[in-house]
Parts: sequence; C-alpha cells; structure tokens
Amino acid sequence: MKINIGINEKNLKLSVEMLTTLLADEMVLYIKTRKAHWNVTGESFMELHKLYESQYKQLEEAIDEVAERIGKLGQKSTGTMTEFLKFTTLKENPGKNHGTKETIQEILTDHESVITQLRKSIEVCADKNKDAGTADFLTGLMELHETIAWILRRYLA
Repeated sequence: MKINIGINEKNLKLSVEMLTTLLADEMVLYIKTRKAHWNVTGESFMELHKLYESQYKQLEEAIDEVAERIGKLGQKSTGTMTEFLKFTTLKENPGKNHGTKETIQEILTDHESVITQLRKSIEVCADKNKDAGTADFLTGLMELHETIAWILRRYLA
C-alpha cells in the first residue's frame, strides 16, 4: 500500500536507503560488541564484560527501532546477514581476537564512523527530504552512539 505522509516517493526511498545502511551498520557493530563481550580477558574482565553487555543491549534496541522506522516509511527492512554485509559501511575482522585496547579502539572507531554517517543523514533528511521524523529519530541515535563512544574513549585516555 502506498503511504501518504507528506514526503514524496523519491525522498522516502532515499530515507529508507540511509536507514537500511544504518541498520546494517548497527547489526555489524552489535555482533562486534557481542564478540568483545564473549572474548574479554584480563584484569578488567568483569567491568568490560558488563560494559559490553550494556552496550550490545542498547544496540539491540536501536536495531529494532531502525527496522521499525523503515516500516513506518512504508518499506520492509532487510533481515539477513547477507543483506547486512552487503549494505554495511563497517568492516569485519574474521578470525582476529584483539587485545583489550585494540578491541576497544576498533569498536570506538566503528561508533565514530556511524556518528559521522548519522550527521550526514540527519542533514539530508531534514533539509533535502523534508523528513523531520527521520531526522529527529537519527539525532537520538547519534546521541546514543556519542555516549557510547565517549565511554569507550575514556578507557583509552
């Protein structure tokens, strides 16, 4: 069914494309954070184990919200690992288990990449697409990623 929410079809498509990439990035980041949670070792084991768990739970909620936002714009979200890997801008490192600082740095870098992309998407949604709802939604997600990045950065200071 075609939706009529005051955003033309071309702009809806662009918003959904940006959200699809975001969904893929959130999934890859979620998996990387889960991997960090599962494989953390060392003197800060319990602290980092709990930190990663908190962060992947936040990402899990964000993933669901991104998929639902795509639905609100009249489209179906992707939902397979093949699709996520096709659309993600983040890189995986299969077979590599980094030390604590390297793992934190890798996850931090990914959050910063997502933040940078979110800033661009917010601008496009607000200015070009006239999609204030998605711009506002993305702003909230950007703030979540900024908080997580700030916490991770503190471990590397």
